[in-house]
Amino acid sequence: MADWLTPDEWRAVALSLRVSFWATLVSLPLGVMVAYALARWDFWGKQVLNGIVHLPLILPPVVTGYLLLVTFGRKGTVGLYLDQWFGIVFAFRWTGAALAAGIMAFPLMVRAIRLAIEAVDPRLEQAAGTLGASRPWVFATVTLPLILPGIIAGAILAFAKAMGEFGATITFVSNIPGQTQTMPSAIYALLQVPGGDAQAARLVWIAIAIAMSALLLSEWVARAVARRISGT
Repeated sequence: MADWLTPDEWRAVALSLRVSFWATLVSLPLGVMVAYALARWDFWGKQVLNGIVHLPLILPPVVTGYLLLVTFGRKGTVGLYLDQWFGIVFAFRWTGAALAAGIMAFPLMVRAIRLAIEAVDPRLEQAAGTLGASRPWVFATVTLPLILPGIIAGAILAFAKAMGEFGATITFVSNIPGQTQTMPSAIYALLQVPGGDAQAARLVWIAIAIAMSALLLSEWVARAVARRISGT
């Protein structure tokens, strides 16, 4: 693939994979916790939390990118203190692209995991609790193995979604070749210059191949884990 693509195209592909990997890895623990809270707990503000989680799905991506910019930019309400106290900068960095991609993919991850949790019979968890097991132990030994296919499916779907994220990313971190230019940003840039159609088409096919592979892998892994858990 390295010989087929130009160095700039290869860097865009590699950066997209890097951004999607870290976006998925960092958001996964929070995704599991939020999905469990929405599936099992009743608390004040539950519907508000559910709305916030799914808001990136219905907001224009540019709006999400703008909100990230005013929140996590160098002079943002949070970004200012992250920069001054910890030296952490998101705006116009690949880490900001990972943050934007993670937020845009988060609803798909939470939904997949939540459906898996809701499919688990609560009586199994209650039975373990009556035997003296603590809630964290019940989750680790009963709930987690049963929802593992949903977690894997949610993670892979989030990875695929992060690979295709464009609007929020380009608004928050711009389109800097070699630094923040992911595949979608590179495709957009190539389509703006004469003769860039062929290069853009190559990246489009790569994006399609990665997305389809992720979807097929998600289905295969989820089924394999489910068969292993059920012992069939």
